Amino acid sequence: MIAQLTGLVGQIEADRCVVDVHGVGYLVHASTRTLSALARPPEISRVLVETVVREDAFLLYGFADAAERDWFRLLTTVQGVGAKLALAILSALSPADVAATIAAADKAGLTRVSGVGARLAERILSELRDKAGKLPVGAGIVLPVAPASAGVEGDVLLALAGLGFRRAEAQPVVARILARLKEAGAGQEGDLDVVIRESLRDLAR
Repeated sequence: MIAQLTGLVGQIEADRCVVDVHGVGYLVHASTRTLSALARPPEISRVLVETVVREDAFLLYGFADAAERDWFRLLTTVQGVGAKLALAILSALSPADVAATIAAADKAGLTRVSGVGARLAERILSELRDKAGKLPVGAGIVLPVAPASAGVEGDVLLALAGLGFRRAEAQPVVARILARLKEAGAGQEGDLDVVIRESLRDLAR
């Protein structure tokens, strides 16, 4: 089984990329979080890999760190959560966010992920509640006890994650934008499009 690839990353798409290892290109499926973290040529990237062998396919799933890989493995133990949905969850939520969401039994935080309905969210919370605390959440990250962001802030963070922005980078900006709009008193802090547009403007600086 392939456990790691080290090479040049190219042909990056929404949910996958090609890693060129000495002239051999490996198609690797990955979260937007991992894809945004990979070095671009001529720098070499290291990708941790989970190999999935099926009757009709030999699939590689890549991760920027061990925490995300371990959460991928745990999420796919839940009935109804396949590899594609696990990557969608990890694109929207960092390992720390997933752990916090499960610890807080925050069903709404999971259902904001495309493909996760209320029943599946309940199953994930039920089956992983006792296992979540045993997994790493990433180097230097302290597991928060508060539930994942809700409302407009949560929706904006999900949208920004889909565009490749890390939650740790985006959350302070979004919070600042929301506070600024609320202080302006125009009622725009509830307008999702406005908050996303203003957040992107700040993040691009």
